[in-house]
Amino acid sequence: GRCVMTGKRIKPSHAQLEITQIKSYVGEKQNMRDTLRSLGLKRPGNKVVRTADAVTCGMINTVAHLIQVEEVK
Repeated sequence: GRCVMTGKRIKPSHAQLEITQIKSYVGEKQNMRDTLRSLGLKRPGNKVVRTADAVTCGMINTVAHLIQVEEVK
């Protein structure tokens, strides 16, 4: 099956991560909005696939409460 990760536990690796936005950024700080946008997420339900490099992991951990992350096998 798929490994679903939540919270600030994501470490850099060579895995492919599927990032799904599950909550809106309305009412969030500007840096959260910018982080979602730079991940390529514009509205809840959007998905992107990213390699789990250090930059992406940092972004994921910043907006962990707005997204769901699954490892693509």
